[in-house]
Formats: sequence, structure tokens, C-alpha cells
Amino acid sequence: MSKPRLALFDLDHTLLPLDSDYEWGEFTIRLGWCDASEFKRRNAEYFEHYRAGTLDIHEYIRFATEAIRSRGPQQAAQAHARFMDEVIRPALRPQALELVERHRQAGEQLLIVTATNDFVTAPIAQVFGVPELIAVQLERDAHGQVTGEILGTPSAREGKVQRMNEWLAQRSLDWADVETTFYSDSLNDLPLLERVTYPVATNPDDKLRSLAQARGWPILDLFS
Repeated sequence: MSKPRLALFDLDHTLLPLDSDYEWGEFTIRLGWCDASEFKRRNAEYFEHYRAGTLDIHEYIRFATEAIRSRGPQQAAQAHARFMDEVIRPALRPQALELVERHRQAGEQLLIVTATNDFVTAPIAQVFGVPELIAVQLERDAHGQVTGEILGTPSAREGKVQRMNEWLAQRSLDWADVETTFYSDSLNDLPLLERVTYPVATNPDDKLRSLAQARGWPILDLFS
């Protein structure tokens, strides 16, 4: 019998030609939910740390959730619906949707595995029709209010492998039991790229492009 096949997708700059986490922060500025100059400065600083692989994700999540914590779950959900209409849907590219659909039609299990939090990414995964989302899980209180802390292992860098280990174990599976493909743009995802059966450097940054060329990994430029 053939092994079950899993298609794993990073989200930002892989399926989307933007960083959804960063763009959500910019969107809250336009809503007037935070001080524009201070937020932009800090948001850009964290983004550079992410690109350099030096981001303290717990510190970043506390910063990134300040706006929704101050507004509460209902206002946050309403704002996110606008964010989807004004920022995310206009950024959807046919070639990304077609890539996901190709794996779906092949009968593969689809997962988005992202270092962005579940508040931002859950509606985006739905738009792509991907039923399984592994994202940074935000802690919520009994009223659904985000606390600013992270539940469990953050799905960033080596954490993506750990979260996939957990996902597989919950289904009584191991890596040897499945055939896996992973699409990612970033060297931050090297631990998971090295773990899967078929790594695909997708819209790769310069560091990942060089590594993929050296290792003979496929390179996919979706948005060129």
C-alpha cells in the first residue's frame, strides 16, 4: 500500500506575496488602534529580526496582540473581516490557489504550517480551502480574550518540526509512515525543509535559493 501523502505549505511569501502578520499590524494603524510612528518602528524592527532568524517570538506576540487585546474579541473579529476583504483577498494569486488545488486533486492531506498566529491566519487558511492549520496558538481566557501569551510550542523554526511531530502522533503516525512535500520561502524553515521527503524552495529568499541550488532542491517562483 502507498503511504499517505501530505502537502505542507508555509503561508507568508509562499502562498501569499506578502507577510500577513506584518500587514495586519499595518492595518491596525489604518484603523487608528495604535500610535502609527511607534508601531511602525517596532513592527519593522521585529520583521527584520524574523528575516534574520533572531526573533523572540514570545516578545513579538505580546507586541503583535496589543491592539486586539485592547479592543476585545468582537471588534477584533469585525476588523479581521475587513482585513480579509481589503488586504488578503486582493493579494490572492491564481498560481498559488492552483498549486494547492493540484495537491488536493491528487488526494493529498493539506496543511498550512506557519509562524504567524492563528488569529491572523485561520481565515486565510479557509480561503485557500486548507482544513489543517498549524500556527502559533494564542492563549485565550474563558471569554475568548487573547492574553498575549502562546499556547504550547510556537510553530517557528524548529518548532514547526515539533508541531508536525505532535500532529502526526495524534494520528498514530510517524514521519516514516507518510510522504511529505513542504513549500517554503525562508531559510527560517530549514529544519522542516530538511525533515520532509520533498522540500521545495518557493519564492525563496537569497539564502534559501543558494542553499536549494547547492542541494539540488526544486525552486518554484510562483509570483515571478
